[in-house]
Amino acid sequence: MKMIVGLGNIGTQYDETRHNTGFMVVDRLAGLYHTTFSKHQMEASLATTQINGEKVLLVKPSTYMNESGRAVRPLMDYYKIDIKDLIVVYDDMDLPVGKIRFRQKGAAGGHNGIKSLIAHLKTQDFDRLKVGTDHPQKTTVVNYVLSKFTATQRPLFDESVDQAIKGLEDWVHGMSIADLMNKYN
Repeated sequence: MKMIVGLGNIGTQYDETRHNTGFMVVDRLAGLYHTTFSKHQMEASLATTQINGEKVLLVKPSTYMNESGRAVRPLMDYYKIDIKDLIVVYDDMDLPVGKIRFRQKGAAGGHNGIKSLIAHLKTQDFDRLKVGTDHPQKTTVVNYVLSKFTATQRPLFDESVDQAIKGLEDWVHGMSIADLMNKYN
């Protein structure tokens, strides 16, 4: 079984905000594969589906971004998910809107959701898919990530979500992170 975790914040006030990029990607993936987040377990909403014969667990932590690891680690233990079968999807301000980047491992880069995952998983060695949200120009980082995409940014963002889904499908099919990086970064 593979686990795809989308990072975000719970609550309608955060719907469609930049910081909920991970949620938006896994929501779109769930819709594409005709499944819903109908199960709540260990501080997360879950959906299961089959992608090319592989069982996939889609996860949206309900702990808020800064405590994402608190939900993911127990789920990995319960479902016996190996670290190599985990990928985390999240927003990245250092990438322009419309761009995605696969990454195999590394530090949190200031992202509190990734910091939490590293702390709870006790490793930085897990696959990631970063989706660009751009850097704030005239506002604070907090206000920026908790705001929605502009009318000009939204079509670019939607294109990056489509690319992210293709990349996640390739990941589920067994494409290596190195090959995914060459194809999508």
